[in-house]
Amino acid sequence: MHKKLNKDVEEIKPLDDSVVTWEEYRFTVLTDAMIRMEYSPTKEFVDRATKTVLNRQFPSVAFDLIETDKQIEIITSSVHLIFVKEKGGFTANNLTAQVIGSISTYHSSWHYGKTFETLKGTARTLDWVDGETPLEEGLMNKNGYALIDDSETVILTDDGWVEEKPKGHIDLYFLGYGRNYLQTLKDYFQLTGFPPIVPRYALGNWWSRFYPYSEETYMELMNRFKALDIPISVAVIDMDWHITDVPEEYGSGWTGYTWNRDLFPDPVRFLNWLHDEGMHTSLNLHPAQGVEPHEDAYEDMAHALGIDPSKKQGIEFDITEPDFMDAYFKHLHHPHEEDGVDFWWIDWQQGATSKIEGLDPLWMLNHFHYLDHGRDGKRPLIFSRYAGLGSHRYPIGFSGDTITTWESLDFQPYFTSTASNVGYTWWSHDIGGHMRGVKDRELYIRWLQYGVFSPINRLHSTGGKYNGKEPWRYGFEAQEIVDDYLRLRHQLVPYLYSMNVLTSHEGLPLVRPMYYHHPWKEEAYEVKNQYYFGTEMLVSPVTTKLIPLLQRSHAKTWLPQGTWYDFFTGMRYRGGRLMDAYRTLDAVPVFAKAGGIIPMDSTTQNSVDIPESLTVKVFAGADGHFTLYEDSGETAPFDGATTSMSLKWKEGSSSEFSIQKPEGDVSHLPEERQYTIEFVGFSSPSQPVITVKGKEVSATVENTEQGIRVRLPKASTDSDYTVIFKDIQLKENNVTEMIETLLDEAQIGFDIKEEIDRIVFEEGNKQVVLGHLLALDLETDLVKALSEILLAVPN
Repeated sequence: MHKKLNKDVEEIKPLDDSVVTWEEYRFTVLTDAMIRMEYSPTKEFVDRATKTVLNRQFPSVAFDLIETDKQIEIITSSVHLIFVKEKGGFTANNLTAQVIGSISTYHSSWHYGKTFETLKGTARTLDWVDGETPLEEGLMNKNGYALIDDSETVILTDDGWVEEKPKGHIDLYFLGYGRNYLQTLKDYFQLTGFPPIVPRYALGNWWSRFYPYSEETYMELMNRFKALDIPISVAVIDMDWHITDVPEEYGSGWTGYTWNRDLFPDPVRFLNWLHDEGMHTSLNLHPAQGVEPHEDAYEDMAHALGIDPSKKQGIEFDITEPDFMDAYFKHLHHPHEEDGVDFWWIDWQQGATSKIEGLDPLWMLNHFHYLDHGRDGKRPLIFSRYAGLGSHRYPIGFSGDTITTWESLDFQPYFTSTASNVGYTWWSHDIGGHMRGVKDRELYIRWLQYGVFSPINRLHSTGGKYNGKEPWRYGFEAQEIVDDYLRLRHQLVPYLYSMNVLTSHEGLPLVRPMYYHHPWKEEAYEVKNQYYFGTEMLVSPVTTKLIPLLQRSHAKTWLPQGTWYDFFTGMRYRGGRLMDAYRTLDAVPVFAKAGGIIPMDSTTQNSVDIPESLTVKVFAGADGHFTLYEDSGETAPFDGATTSMSLKWKEGSSSEFSIQKPEGDVSHLPEERQYTIEFVGFSSPSQPVITVKGKEVSATVENTEQGIRVRLPKASTDSDYTVIFKDIQLKENNVTEMIETLLDEAQIGFDIKEEIDRIVFEEGNKQVVLGHLLALDLETDLVKALSEILLAVPN
């Protein structure tokens, strides 16, 4: 089995002209900024794949080599490495590297053994975390360099198994990319493997809870979601799917592989029902305690491993034993998958050591479960914990059981975006918090809003009568808000899926820290919780409580240069500003760039099927382009169609929005499609000219609060479209309405409201207005909230 699974793991020797060798040392120039540095006391250099590294065959790089009797110098366009020739291993005195360029006056030099701080990476788990937790170092550094230490990881052998590295082997990769963070990440993926495309269904809403559901109660719950038009695409069944009440001599019952027939009398019927309702299913897995005699698969496991089943001895979980792993998949997992289990939630919590030095059992589980899951050509998926560099090849990540507090919520946006610094792009959190804390309607709403704009939106909590995350548990107002956001998540799936493909093809994570695109702007490092969400949007989650005075919360937000739009209201902002963005409980600061194009499902279906009706939001003010990726969503690799959309913007003159005919395999697309185009920030006195397949057609056109909505006629999917506006202008913000709404909701005296109203609407100059407001000695948050509206587009 393992040789078949690891069929792509072969020797990955670098090109000969990239290698410099002296005695027991070897240096390999992989890119202008990445140099491998090895020391082997036996001169046994490693050319095979490791737990972390899969590819070293990079294109040849031009570099200068200066070698004397005393030292070796390797000089590329980005790095100057010096090695002083002496035997016995690397030391601080014999190995140094300098990043070339004006990165830092003093801090861009490295020597062997030097400790340094980066912009951080991620952590193995958030179990029991209340607020922040320490993060591992990452690949990005404002001083321009970082290091990958691959010395103690295991080798992937040609027969599909693993072995220890030679003793005393030092294997380092120096990354001297300066502040070119995006190139750092892309070359890291080239070295270690690009993230795979996750199945389409994983991008919708997940329901999960550590609770002893039965078939009947679970179906009742899913039917209630359906009746409320709340889409759920992934149904996770926690550990109570299997027998947990076992004889004391068999352990705790935490590990299990046999359905609890008291709760689920007919598992196949239950799984088929979930599939019929448009859901995919994952079962929780705690494999550490092996296989005990009460399990249905015990006899098959025993026979496979040469154990006499009549002796009723427990079978040890042994990740280092190939025969056990073969039987583990064949007898414990494949039968459940044949019955309808779509993927596994691997909940390993037993540490990082095993019988093989350097082998982390969690990584081994992730590696082989992922490979095994794709054995029939389907797109593999696991749900598990982070196991160090290289874990991005095995999505999706389970971050663990956080404490339900505002501090935990406030940490998760930063934690998620920073994980991109080690390529880990698909974190899934317990949205709403897992345990403890107190019931807090506002916290629940804010956490759910963040979940919608995070990689995976999985509602989860521990058991108990009162700890569920169902929207109706939090009152009518909360339910209305949460229901709308859950629907929005599914409407965003076409956009999210396209970003999913882009992550795999281009190495561009869905969630990225602001400094990836603005490395020399200090503001980009100050807004730790803010991030880019795909290519068209940025998000600044609300993670603090409402301010009673305003009935609003705020999030520190930096808008880069350019024009930006509030995704929900269409309010236009001029960028190049750091501000506090104030939002009511039903709103969160999400911005789309000028020229942004965001395709959305017009329905709230479970989004496994490609939609027949799409709504495309198009934001005024700049040229834009978007590629929509669509395929079956479950086969590997991507095998579908791409549809190009573009906006040409000429303010005061014209604008042209076009949708090209899909290219590639269109067999998964519907025969016909209905497009509704929402032009946000557009204003035009004339009707647009609309063509389908080059012929002018009529369409429904209406002015909206945000701009102009055009409902195109339904047409065959192989159609191309254009919408051309003449005399186009940017739509002005409705400042009057926004100020009046803010004042109406503010918990301040009526007289001061009238005074503010008079100042705002009688004075013409915004700077004069602000000066007058400041003279009134108003609360700071009130002045900031007024300023956000008044100065969104300065005079």
